[in-house]
Amino acid sequence: MTKVLDNTREKLLSELRDGMTLAVGGFGLCGIPATLIEIVQESGVKDLTVVSNNLGIDGVGLGRLLEKDQISRVLASYIGENKLFMKKYLGGEIDVELVPQGTLAERMNAGGSGIAAFYTQTGVGTEVAEGKPTAEFDGQTYVQERAILADISLVHAHTADVDGNLRYRLTARNFNPVAAQCGTVTFAEAENIVAPGELHPDDVHTPGVFVHHLAQAEIPNQIELLVTRPRPTEQTQEQ
Repeated sequence: MTKVLDNTREKLLSELRDGMTLAVGGFGLCGIPATLIEIVQESGVKDLTVVSNNLGIDGVGLGRLLEKDQISRVLASYIGENKLFMKKYLGGEIDVELVPQGTLAERMNAGGSGIAAFYTQTGVGTEVAEGKPTAEFDGQTYVQERAILADISLVHAHTADVDGNLRYRLTARNFNPVAAQCGTVTFAEAENIVAPGELHPDDVHTPGVFVHHLAQAEIPNQIELLVTRPRPTEQTQEQ
């Protein structure tokens, strides 16, 4: 019954097709499924629609797919630190739908919860609401947002058991839970894979029912921007 793959590359390659929609967890480089993204890059699939908070940075994570011209459309919250993404966006080379972060998360959550659409006040009266149905509730105008359901989801966890239950670490949780939910087929990579029962039920952030395939994460975590400051004791001594 284990969901751990013997050959991750072979299985993911067998599922990938041109024109697919991929939902990818992470925020910048924090919590990105780098091992799985590398396989997508190696596959050479084209015309992908990518749903993710952003596309990381140049040459890392989803930036690798952008450099290979594998992405044609993006649903994201911001351009981020990826210079190539910004260039392609401003040059009209890629179709970008900018989605408020909370709305993006809820659209992915709705896709995994069987909810076709929902209403929110976020974006009312702006370009975000153009062409979308609106309705009034208690005297306030709300815009309708459609759920996101991806063909494949790629997520990264800190710990997983062989049944596919996932636990994320601190802020690396970010968009991973909702990305895992909205995939028709979800591939998860984990830094640590344990036996059934070693992951306490209260520590499970994504139940295994949402995860179809599990792989060992092989690419080390990368820091997008390293910022350091003196410890409190060092600051006191300096003063």
